[in-house]
Amino acid sequence: MPAKIYTDKDADLKLLTTKTCAIIGFGSQGHAHALNLKDSGVNVAIGLYPGSKSRAIAAEKGLAVLDNAEAVREADVIMLATPDLRISEVFEKDIAPNLTKGKTLVFSHGFAVHFKTITPPKDVDVIMVAPKGPGHIVRRQYLEGKGVPALIAIYQNPSKQAKKIALAWAKGIGATRAGVIETTFKEETETDLFGEQAVLCGGVTALIQAGYETLVEAGYQPEMAYFECLHELKLIVDLINEAGISGMRFSISETAKYGDVAVGPRIVNAAVKREMNKVLKEIQTGKFAKAWINEHKTGRKNYHALLKKGETHNIEKVGARLRGLMPWIGKKNLKGAQAAY
Repeated sequence: MPAKIYTDKDADLKLLTTKTCAIIGFGSQGHAHALNLKDSGVNVAIGLYPGSKSRAIAAEKGLAVLDNAEAVREADVIMLATPDLRISEVFEKDIAPNLTKGKTLVFSHGFAVHFKTITPPKDVDVIMVAPKGPGHIVRRQYLEGKGVPALIAIYQNPSKQAKKIALAWAKGIGATRAGVIETTFKEETETDLFGEQAVLCGGVTALIQAGYETLVEAGYQPEMAYFECLHELKLIVDLINEAGISGMRFSISETAKYGDVAVGPRIVNAAVKREMNKVLKEIQTGKFAKAWINEHKTGRKNYHALLKKGETHNIEKVGARLRGLMPWIGKKNLKGAQAAY
């Protein structure tokens, strides 16, 4: 049965406009939720640690800025918009000591709750509102009178109002303009991690690099390998995003289409799917979460080494030179792009 899609008519914003909301963190999702809620008539404060560079930015946007603990004390509804592995530290230090019965905790991802890096008290509501898009898109769509679809989930509901508050929050950020689907913390967390690892990030980047290496090792020019295995990927992904896989196939040549359906399954074959199932099991059992948490606690050495290895791959050097020939591609300073908190 198709999932029910909630829209504006299913949500009552008054459930939030009569409360004080606080967002801990002012990064990608935090800034978008805060500004959209503010523009929707909700009283919003930003919680940040004393030395945060984001304090001035949030204040410039007309938002009240408080220390984390004070924000939690003053708010009825508190969103933790901090990185997954930093939530536990912030929660223990600033959130938990200042939570009182009847408050609501909001998350945009279920990692910390599902893998129990934090344990919320039983007398507070615990909900999730997770837009299916990055913060700048959530903000942009709101300003254009549109919205980004979102997921909601209820983990604890002592007030019996948790779902209504989640829908109100979703409406406040513009998500109900597009559509909201209910899930669980478990489902959102496990499918999100699997998608990132097996397909969207890990799968795609490994496939790109393997294709590039295959062509270069066979004697073809690196520039040709870059164009065919990386650059043109956006064209295909845009078609899939707009019209699905069948819609993409409608738009490409018959030769490309035949190669797609006849050869694609040889590349992503039964062995790959078996490995995907192993990855999913590692996520479901908590093995991945345990490894990632341990990596964080021990200084992230392997994490940084793997990132460095990717940065030095030849495809990055070739790509940087070729993108310099394409003025229509926006230049991004990714070195400084960190989620603000």
